[in-house]
Amino acid sequence: MTEPSFKSDFLRTLGERGFIHQCTDAEALDAMAKDGMITAYIGFDATASSLHAGSLVQIMMLRWLQKTGHKPIVLMGGGTTKVGDPSGKDTQRQLLDDAKIAENMAGIKQVFTKFLSFGEDSNQAVMVNNDDWLSGYGYIEFLRTFGTHFTINRMMTFDSVKLRLEREQPLTFLEFNYMLMQAVDFRELNLRRNCVLQMGGSDQWGNIVNGVELTRRMNAAPAFGLTTPLLTTASGAKMGKTASGAVWLNADMLSPYDYWQYWRNAEDRDVGRFLRLFTELPLDEIARLEALEGTEINEAKKVLADEATRLLHGDEAAATARDTAQKAFEQGVLSADLPTVEIPAADLREGIMLAALATRIGLTASNGEARRLAQGGGLRVNDVAISDGNQTISEADLNADGVIKLSQGKKKIFLVKPV
Repeated sequence: MTEPSFKSDFLRTLGERGFIHQCTDAEALDAMAKDGMITAYIGFDATASSLHAGSLVQIMMLRWLQKTGHKPIVLMGGGTTKVGDPSGKDTQRQLLDDAKIAENMAGIKQVFTKFLSFGEDSNQAVMVNNDDWLSGYGYIEFLRTFGTHFTINRMMTFDSVKLRLEREQPLTFLEFNYMLMQAVDFRELNLRRNCVLQMGGSDQWGNIVNGVELTRRMNAAPAFGLTTPLLTTASGAKMGKTASGAVWLNADMLSPYDYWQYWRNAEDRDVGRFLRLFTELPLDEIARLEALEGTEINEAKKVLADEATRLLHGDEAAATARDTAQKAFEQGVLSADLPTVEIPAADLREGIMLAALATRIGLTASNGEARRLAQGGGLRVNDVAISDGNQTISEADLNADGVIKLSQGKKKIFLVKPV
């Protein structure tokens, strides 16, 4: 949804860069954002100790919100995590205890300080926890206060409920309450912080609309909702996921080098879209980069990797990652910054099948994948292609640096170090 007629810097920027999928009363929201500062929020449940790259669209929206003069609220789902959002899920989420939720929230908070400026003044961002109000309601009080504003008939039409039932997967009453809780979040933030806008992914549209309607009805206040498109790669893969796992945003869960490589390995068709969403480069520069053809598109991918890594990990980490990749791939030089996996020296003395070793260190997702890669010439040991995935790798393969270099084409490199 690109609207060239937007008057506010905020919505015009989001529209031009491809962030907008749906918006309630976009014209009125645009007028409000043009006339003064608005406050908006996005909620993040604490289901893991780090967010992954699939959350970056929402994080970048909050960043653009602040850069265009408005106030972001990062809502931590300390309360809603206890229930679990059924949107896009076939099964109930694992229920976490309070200690694990607190631990996860502490890990997630680290990311936002990289993208937003926090404080109570002007348009500085604030972080709040919905457990502060949700856990304060008694069950009867919650039902009497909010239950009359929702009908089962309407709730059954929302995708988070309808799709689960269509797939004949059980939906617990616990999860059924999630959309009420999320709607109450908007109403509370409107009362406490004068928040007028909730943003989120397109799978949250039903939940967001409920919050908009509840806030308008109970608070007699302006309220708006905005969603981003469902984001997948050009080949249909889910954003933020790879064969070896999630692309985590916390450096202790995924190194800056691996993060840089994720963006460097983007599909050609995704380069322009990702540059608009995940960097702050000017649109005319992005147009120039995405027009590159042939092998020159790789230079655009390096710019994407540089800019995305710089935003999350800083200039120095981005420069180091690029330098490490250049030395490893273009000059064949090993670096301590390459991902290194330690294995017991005894295992190497006995010998390990190449396919099993590649899977063990996360280079491939399975032994079968490793064997297929090897047959196609895509698996290398110390820069030498090995076509037999069943070949034994042992101490004899240690190089002069005392490690074994395993690589998948020119996309992934791991160093195996015996300890």
